[in-house]
Amino acid sequence: MTTPPPTQTPLGSLPPREHLRPGQTETVLDVVIPVYNEENDLEPCVRRLHDHLVRTFPYGFRITIADNASTDRTPEIAARLDDTMDNVTAVRLEQKGRGRALRTVWSLSEAPVLAYMDVDLSTDLNALLPLVAPLISGHSDLAIGSRLSRSARVVRGPKREFISRTYNLILRGSLAARFSDAQCGFKAIRGDVADRLLPMVEDTGWFFDTEMLVLAERAGLRIHEVPVDWVDDPDSTVHIVRTATDDLKGVWRVGRALATGALPLDRLARPFGDDPRDRQLSGVPGGLARQLVGFCVVGALSTLLYLGLYSLFRLGVGPQIANAGALLVSALGNTAANRRLTFGVRGRDRAVRHQAQGLVVFAIGLVLTSGSLAALDSATGSPSHTSELTVLVAANLAATVLRFLLFRAWVFPERERREAAAGPAAQGAGQADDRPGPAPSGANDRNDLSRSA
Repeated sequence: MTTPPPTQTPLGSLPPREHLRPGQTETVLDVVIPVYNEENDLEPCVRRLHDHLVRTFPYGFRITIADNASTDRTPEIAARLDDTMDNVTAVRLEQKGRGRALRTVWSLSEAPVLAYMDVDLSTDLNALLPLVAPLISGHSDLAIGSRLSRSARVVRGPKREFISRTYNLILRGSLAARFSDAQCGFKAIRGDVADRLLPMVEDTGWFFDTEMLVLAERAGLRIHEVPVDWVDDPDSTVHIVRTATDDLKGVWRVGRALATGALPLDRLARPFGDDPRDRQLSGVPGGLARQLVGFCVVGALSTLLYLGLYSLFRLGVGPQIANAGALLVSALGNTAANRRLTFGVRGRDRAVRHQAQGLVVFAIGLVLTSGSLAALDSATGSPSHTSELTVLVAANLAATVLRFLLFRAWVFPERERREAAAGPAAQGAGQADDRPGPAPSGANDRNDLSRSA
């Protein structure tokens, strides 16, 4: 049976999350089981999962078997299960790749909550309802099972335990990930989020999970974690060395894309809705309180960088040259950080101009700090290093107030901030009028799909 491609979702920020009401849709949950040559485990897995959902899940559900080009009897077994069991569907892909299977089937599904689990059912199924409940209630955007949570109970060998924890440390150190377990085969995502997020995920293999979670987290989406009971499958066919190598390549690729602002993460942004922090304060311009907090945090870090560089440069040059060099380096970093974190301007558009304007602001700060150093030198003749730092801190405080006002009114005015926030949506709308929107890299596989009759 041929399934029509999903309707393109208009680009722009996501709407507020809403609770999925009973009866709103016949199938609330679509659980995907990606398989490759699993003729022994497939039928017991599907029957056990189906029985569990019938007994415990209070909404309509579907189980989708995603066959990744199996060469054994897996396609026959999947077709038989499709024919003989209610709420079970089989999909055949002619190319391997767990990520490709999940992206293709999730893109085709109309269910508002999408999940997947490994065919070995290493994760206790009692965690399934807690996994998807925050998505149904509207509390979270994605949910993952975690084997590294303190309350998780895990049975597996030391080798896999070491690899899992090492990979988690790599993600935290390189991509600043805060979720605890990227590779547990037990995850769920809201359908509206999947429509926006999946076209941005490039990987088609095992790194698919990590890339999806990193992008979601960077876009500010909420990821719910569920501690799971998990028993290692000793017969797993995963090639650890090749998978680890591919994962490290993926970490480098995603890190580079995030650093250059190449990903339109604004398309995944959600408003706070009725969160009190998002309400307008009487007499305070919109966003001012948040901008002040962000500016202070960036300013504190920039000041520490500036003082450290000044002390370093002072070892080889005079105070004026050391001050100019330290202020220049820290000003470039300060402008870039405030552009992204404080005023929410992303992407490369106007980035050079913003840095040029930031250098003008830097020049004003240079005049204030250099003048303070000159005045100190005139007053004391040979000031101590501590006295220099004290005067520079005081001068920088005055320069900081002026820098914030110039940044807000001149470098990043309200009009540009609105354009930056609306840019991806407007661009996407134009693309929808002129040409098809971006499609997942696995979209071409849809022509090769065949659903069992």
